Order: sequence, then C-alpha cells, then structure tokens
Amino acid sequence: MIRNLLKVSDFSKEECERVINKSIEVKKNPKKFRSSLEGETLLMLFEKPSLRTRISFETGMQQLGGHAIFYSIKDSPLGKKENISDTAKVASRFVNIIAARVYKRQDVWNLAKYADVPVINMLDDYAHPCQILGDFQTIKEKRGSLENFKLAYFGDGFNNVTYELMRMCAIYGLRMDVACPNNPEYSPEQSVIDEVLELSKNNGAKVKVVNNALEAAKDADVIYTDSWMSYGIPKEQEEERKKAFMPYQVTSSIMEAAKSDAIFMNCLPAMREYEQTAEVIDGPQSVVFDQAENRLHIQKAIMLFLRDKF
Repeated sequence: MIRNLLKVSDFSKEECERVINKSIEVKKNPKKFRSSLEGETLLMLFEKPSLRTRISFETGMQQLGGHAIFYSIKDSPLGKKENISDTAKVASRFVNIIAARVYKRQDVWNLAKYADVPVINMLDDYAHPCQILGDFQTIKEKRGSLENFKLAYFGDGFNNVTYELMRMCAIYGLRMDVACPNNPEYSPEQSVIDEVLELSKNNGAKVKVVNNALEAAKDADVIYTDSWMSYGIPKEQEEERKKAFMPYQVTSSIMEAAKSDAIFMNCLPAMREYEQTAEVIDGPQSVVFDQAENRLHIQKAIMLFLRDKF
C-alpha cells in the first residue's frame, strides 16, 4: 500500500517513533545508508520559497544514493496549464517519490489522490509534518524522552506549524498551551481543534488555547515560536500583525517563567526582536540550529519509511 505524509497525524504514534528513531540512527551512522535509495528519484515541486527544506531534501536524497529534482511551479502553478491529476499520474511514471511545498492544502491532497508513488507535504497552509517530526527528534535528543512534558507555543495560532505541534502533542498524550491573540484571524482553525480532541481521546493529552503568555510558559519544558510574517503575508499587514503578536514575544521573562531546563525552539527563519528577542535565540537554552540540522536526518528517515526500506 502506498503511504503518504500530508500531515503528521497520517502516522500513528508508533510510526512517528520508528521514523524518529531511524533518523537518530541515520544521523549517527550516515555511511550505513548511503545506497539505501540507490537509483531512485525524488521530484520536489516548489511553489513557496525554501532554504532548509530544499537543501535538506536534496542533500538527504543524495546521501541515500538517490537523485533529487527541483522543479519550480511558482510561475506556472499546479492546476493551471496542466491539471493536478495529470501531473501526478505522469510524474509517477518517472519518479519514486513526489514532494510538494505549496500555498494551498488542496493541491497537495490532490497530488496524493492521483499519484502512484508516495507524496510528501513539504509545507502547505495546513501542515508541516517533516518539520515537526524533526522537532520531536530534537526534543528527544535533548530530554532523552518524548513522554510527559509540556510544550508552549507563542504567536500566530492560525499557522501550519502550530497545527502540527497540536496534532503531535495530542498523538503523544502531552500538555500544550497555544498562546495567541483572542482573534479568529490568529487562532487555530476549528477543524484542527476538532481533530486534536479526537486524537487526545483516552491518552491524557491536554492541548488548549490561551491568551496569556506567562500562563502558557508556566511549567513548560519546551518554548516554541514561529515567524509572525509567514510567506504570503502582504506588506501592508505587517505592522498590524507585529502589534497583535508583541504580547506573545518570547523574552527572558517568558523563559524564566518556564522550567529552569526548558529549551527554546524556532523552526526558522527567525527575526530577532520580533517573535523572540536576540538574547533568547542566541542564548544557552536555544536549540534552533540543532533543530535545523535534524531536518536533514528526518527527511532521510521519512523517505526510507515511505519507500518501505525499514
């Protein structure tokens, strides 16, 4: 059966564990896997800009013995010149994996619907599964376990990274506070809240939205934030967003309200003095560059899993 990764909840907890553990193994012994995808090809469709995603996937595929193709659809969006179903069917005849980084969730969903090879969501407006699997690898490496901790997220709740963190915390039975403005424009979508409630049944997860930053930080083991200016935000909205999110900026006061050994995470890119102060992101509790490095290892593990190589 062909498996896809469109959002992190496409994987069970046990499958997430397998992928994370494989990523840690790949990281420790990359030479062992250098021919694991020999002769295979990854097609990467990019509508949104990318740095870490493109580099990590291209490098990862090369290190596994395969080949990656970068194809920009920025100037000829999916579904315009050629419909998505035809694109998926044709590409499936040429390559072994399709990955897409797009603006609209429906585009990657349609790719997966019609493709005959695994489809990986490299990011859309609803999910960012590769990022969150890599983040949880980082948390496991730093804490030694993915059990019984609290994650606090600060900033834009209407956000793909926020949604995936909520899903992952629900899958793992964890506590999570989403600290964001009391405004529908900046709060999680109801469909995500409903999904998280369903994922949380019978496992003790407590994922909630709060409007007080210090309340969210209290007893947190992981402090997490993301860009206030996601790709596609019009320039004229930036000042309004900055004003709305400033009460949720991660500062030294936020870090002091968390546990003394709490780690700070940001999936990057990061703007100092916006979503976090410079002293936080450049401080001793920050793990942002370890977090960024793990994108390489987790992409490799995801591709190996979807190609049924472990």
